[in-house]
Amino acid sequence: MRTWPGQPYPLGATWDGSGVNFALFSENATAVELCLFDIADVGKEIRISVTEQTDQVWHIYLPEARPNQLYGYRVHGPYAPEEGHRFNPAKLLRDPYSKAIYGMHEWNDALFGYTIGHPDGDLSRNDTDSAPYAPKSMVVDPAFSWGDDTHPKIPWHKTIIYETHVRGLTKRHPGVPEELRGTYAGMASPAIVEHLLSLGVTAVELLPVHQFLNDRQLVERGLSNYWGYNTVGFFAPHSQYCSGDYCCGQVQEFKIMVKTLHREGIEVILDVVYNHTGEGNHFGPTLSFRGIDNAAYYRLVPENMRYYFDYTGTGNSLNMTHPRTLQLIMDSLRYWVQEMHVDGFRFDLAATLARELHEVDKLGAFFDIIHQDPVLSQVKLIAEPWDLGEGGYQVGNFPILWTEWNGEYRDAIRRFWKGDEGQLGNVAFRLTGSSDLYERTGRRPYASINFVTAHDGFCLADLVSYNDKHNESNGEENRDGSDNNLSWNCGVEGPTGNPAVLALREKQQRNLLATLLFSQGVPMLHSGDEVGHSKQGNNNTYCQDNELSWIDWDLDRNKQKLLDFTRLVINLRNEHPVLRRRNFFRGRGMRDPSIRDVRWLRPDGKDMSKKDWNKAHAKCFGMLLAGDAINEVDERGAQIEGSTLLVVFNAHHEPISFIIPPFRLEGQWELVLDTRNASGKRRCQPISSGVPYHTEARSMALFRFDRFEPDVD
Repeated sequence: MRTWPGQPYPLGATWDGSGVNFALFSENATAVELCLFDIADVGKEIRISVTEQTDQVWHIYLPEARPNQLYGYRVHGPYAPEEGHRFNPAKLLRDPYSKAIYGMHEWNDALFGYTIGHPDGDLSRNDTDSAPYAPKSMVVDPAFSWGDDTHPKIPWHKTIIYETHVRGLTKRHPGVPEELRGTYAGMASPAIVEHLLSLGVTAVELLPVHQFLNDRQLVERGLSNYWGYNTVGFFAPHSQYCSGDYCCGQVQEFKIMVKTLHREGIEVILDVVYNHTGEGNHFGPTLSFRGIDNAAYYRLVPENMRYYFDYTGTGNSLNMTHPRTLQLIMDSLRYWVQEMHVDGFRFDLAATLARELHEVDKLGAFFDIIHQDPVLSQVKLIAEPWDLGEGGYQVGNFPILWTEWNGEYRDAIRRFWKGDEGQLGNVAFRLTGSSDLYERTGRRPYASINFVTAHDGFCLADLVSYNDKHNESNGEENRDGSDNNLSWNCGVEGPTGNPAVLALREKQQRNLLATLLFSQGVPMLHSGDEVGHSKQGNNNTYCQDNELSWIDWDLDRNKQKLLDFTRLVINLRNEHPVLRRRNFFRGRGMRDPSIRDVRWLRPDGKDMSKKDWNKAHAKCFGMLLAGDAINEVDERGAQIEGSTLLVVFNAHHEPISFIIPPFRLEGQWELVLDTRNASGKRRCQPISSGVPYHTEARSMALFRFDRFEPDVD
């Protein structure tokens, strides 16, 4: 095959319409071989020496290569783990810049750079060829007809996120054609799009879709890495989510999914895992980064470079102090925005990305680069603001442009509805956007991504039904998963036929959903919670690619009512600007300082005092939001005004009469929602100020103030 010198940029395999340029970074390699494979005969390998090297990039151009060409690399250099080097040309390595990956791992000892079972462990070298068992990189033709596709660019304060899984959302949906279930095409099917539109969400946040690895130990137990937090390809859509074959179909199908969702005004946010790779610790396989340049790509322990820093609990951490590793991540992010048209990212264990030495530095190089990048600074950026290292819990400490999964919100709202004492002050902060966490650094309420459940932990139905986790099917003797649970003192755990227990559980689900949607900040709804999907008490379904994780769309009467209720509270949020402010409450109006934009009320209808906030046993209060004191303008500069709302919360185990407060305008209150009812609605005559409203135990109600308009002659 003819070869030309090629170019060192861009990295990866680039089809230019005439041939393919291959470029691979390796700082410490002594030689590189490009290995070509044919889809029709994957066992046949052609090796080509890459002799050109520019600025530590090895490059070559093949004028006869075409899209769908399978390839990999063999990289030569010292095998000296104690010095940080694990080169082994017997191992076929995937290109870190692969745009698509062909095939799945067939686990074999040959995939490991050392001899398993050898007395010297990973210090030994395994010269068995790994090519027969390793997936291959694939050359991609990027051409796609995007037409007039544009980013919806939903403002943060109007955003409602739906966290979901490509496979889990679609696998059991009866409206999705069977051959499309579990795929990108299934996500783009009319049945799924209609569900998202009917809910009223504005963005889907997809659990990892970068090519990921099913861990050997899971496969050997008959399980898989279902969630996908084990990335091995930062540019490649996961091939198993493709409805067709693996010949680049995943790239086209992913683009079609994005284009379809954009057409309906729905944004696509990716959950991305740049903190580690699927190669694990020093006993892990040699698949890509480890064999290309271990010392450049990974954080190694300086005293003994055989070992890896592990801030993630997965065995390794990417080396964010190396410019080429930073480039890899930035190039990947820009690729997904510019070529795949996604709208934002949620960064898994984002605190790891801030670690320049050992401590978390919120002004680390990664954040500096993001801030100045003209592409990435304009998309939605969400941090999971913690990792497993020392000082890793960083809620509230990320810089401007970033929003955060607010774990403080989750914990406070759970404790309140559980009935814990002394929660009012904390809950008030969470309901109003967590100004204690975000205001001092110049951020807005929408810096807080509010959630009560997520993929990691109990789903909503199980949160109110189980006192303890039940992860036995994961094969780890129920030791895995968080121990953070929520007991409702129902007296019965798990499935039950007791009507009173079932009614309380269903009401608590409505309480949590309504609280989430009526809080300032950005609500995130966990997929399946809207239809009461249960995972049977398993709060760590990371390895459960089965009906525990796949949403059950066979809705009985109660599940349908919960779905209708969820649609109702989302619609109420969208209707009322006072529930989605861009600025924090100031305690007064901007145009009229005598008007308070938020008031906190006792059950007797009077304003809460400092003493009231400190009453440990207090579990009932009101939040009055003045619609005519929003102090904001819309996109066209017009002053935003809306209805004044009163939200009454009663987390007590007994009913409480709440006195409807007087208001400064002429009018009356109208009940809009009460969680005591499955539908959320309740027929009720308008309520005048000073009249008691009977709040049921563990319930909440929403009232809207209707002004009396003066007669006009």
